[in-house]
Amino acid sequence: MLQFSKYQGLGNDFLMLDGRNAAEEDDSLGLTPELVRRLCDRRFGVGGDGVILALPPGQGGELRMRIFNADGTEPEMCGNGIRCLARFLADSDGDEPGRQWQIETLAGRIVPELQEGGTIRVDMGRPLLDPEAVPTTLPVGEAGIPQGDLEAAGYTFSVGAAGMGNPHVVIPVTDVALVELESFGAALEVHPAFPARTNVHFVQVLSPSHLVMRVWERGAGPTLACGTGACATLVVCHRLGLSERRARLDLPGGPLEIDWDEATDHLFMTGPAEAVFDGVVAPALLDLDQHDPDQQGSVEPSPSPRADSAGFVGDPAADAAAPEPVASATTAVSSLPEINCAVVCVNGCVRQDACPSAEARARVAALLESRSLDDLVAIATNSLDDRTRARIEANGPLGG
Repeated sequence: MLQFSKYQGLGNDFLMLDGRNAAEEDDSLGLTPELVRRLCDRRFGVGGDGVILALPPGQGGELRMRIFNADGTEPEMCGNGIRCLARFLADSDGDEPGRQWQIETLAGRIVPELQEGGTIRVDMGRPLLDPEAVPTTLPVGEAGIPQGDLEAAGYTFSVGAAGMGNPHVVIPVTDVALVELESFGAALEVHPAFPARTNVHFVQVLSPSHLVMRVWERGAGPTLACGTGACATLVVCHRLGLSERRARLDLPGGPLEIDWDEATDHLFMTGPAEAVFDGVVAPALLDLDQHDPDQQGSVEPSPSPRADSAGFVGDPAADAAAPEPVASATTAVSSLPEINCAVVCVNGCVRQDACPSAEARARVAALLESRSLDDLVAIATNSLDDRTRARIEANGPLGG
């Protein structure tokens, strides 16, 4: 049984899984890249731009966030995603405006705050303008940011780059509506100037305080919004003399307010996040043996995902159709060097006879075998009813 809530921020939608009480070693909640792709498939799954896990903290924060793109890769952070996570936490726990969360991410500690009306203001931290930190091979130019000309898809683009814990390339244009996003975005995402691939943003300046942008997200393709991308876009535009330090950025899904505070050098993002629905995934969807994503139009992963400091990983340790019994797998693993499945097994399980995740997968299988479908649905329904009542009591019938 997999219980989830779906949230969206400016049309960027995510499946939220609450694993704050999960065991320390189960930091993927049983997810694999293949399962993520299936869940995010908009025809054969639930549908979404990604899956977000709320997990126990590991470095002194209140909780830890993991996010998986629709193609199964794991980015460092997502601005719209962390707003959705904050709203999910507030709805689940009945929090009031002013509540802040110290959330650990692969991009560092991020602090969202619940505002009146249900919007979320997020301290996104400082932008990364050193080429190695982005990362990019572009040199630092006159504007004090990595910049230069890149050739892709038969065109030459004048670009600027910035990091927000994840990489972004920004291309100012005279009219974003004329941009061939499918072609240009796909080509620039994998440009050699970005060794960890990159998010791609085309921006049109309406005024120094009003920008319009279109988004191609690394691992997801065209999306309706990107919070870290909006922050990076403001930074690049300001350094290029095109915008002020504070501006409204219109994305296809709606506007975000971005403020680059001069005193702290921190970027603050304010925007909405809303609940869509709660649900339970049918057990059959979780059975990897019953589905062939090649025949069902599932989103395919980008070629050769990197397992590096950029966090381009998932937990692909679940392609074994029949894992070893729990006792033998546990015994075998204890005598072998510890591995990080999310990194080492990025192209498939390297320990099918002694998989570190075998015990967690066996627990899930045992639960499914010991309960009828009606029992699983009843358990999930009661839990979802409790969440819905808490949300209504906190925010009113329309959820704030």
